[in-house]
Amino acid sequence: MQSIIQLSQIAKSYKIGTEVIHALRSVSLDIYKNEYVALMGPSGSGKSTLMNVLGCLDSPSSGEYVLNGKSVAKMPDNELADVRNKEIGFVFQSFNLLPRSTALDNVMLPLVYAGFSKEQRLIRAKEVLDQVGLGERMMHKPNELSGGQRQRVAIARALVNKPAIILADEPTGNLDSRTSVEIMGLLEEIHRQGNTIVLVTHEEDIAQHAHRIVRLKDGEVERDYKNETITTVSSRLVH
Repeated sequence: MQSIIQLSQIAKSYKIGTEVIHALRSVSLDIYKNEYVALMGPSGSGKSTLMNVLGCLDSPSSGEYVLNGKSVAKMPDNELADVRNKEIGFVFQSFNLLPRSTALDNVMLPLVYAGFSKEQRLIRAKEVLDQVGLGERMMHKPNELSGGQRQRVAIARALVNKPAIILADEPTGNLDSRTSVEIMGLLEEIHRQGNTIVLVTHEEDIAQHAHRIVRLKDGEVERDYKNETITTVSSRLVH
């Protein structure tokens, strides 16, 4: 199996005044192509810091991080930004959409930074908006869309560059329970189509959609195991 993410003894510490906070302590983790992994843990467990490191939003204090064959742990910021744009699709709890831009323009934005022509951007953005079921709403602005539709736009934007991984940070945190089920169903469908998904959540029912669960505690991996619930359902479907 091919590793998309290889973390080896990743540590991250912050100095606040005279105190040193150890947010991550020697985390080693491999995530493979087309896996669906949930990172779980209570507040202060290190999951947000780990997500920032995985998303190349922050660099570790020590350790090695190889993303899709590239060593990124000690990359300068400009190179990290390039890796972020090409290799990682982000889905945030707060959607992070440009309020005055249409769904289509929001989805096209990463392609502008990646250097695609206007024609290429239009074709690809329309393709992913169709994929998430918003083909008919592409000219609407975020305030003309429901919360679930806004998250679908955010998911389309995450997919548009065909990244190595989709990193979803509490993707249902701002949604009601019915819409949450729809969004998790969409992420499952995206996973079935061959995408690698890393889901960060503190909610047990959301984590249960993943095929593997990594639990963090005090900056370390406490447990890393296959989600037997999913395995059992999948084997039933096969038979």
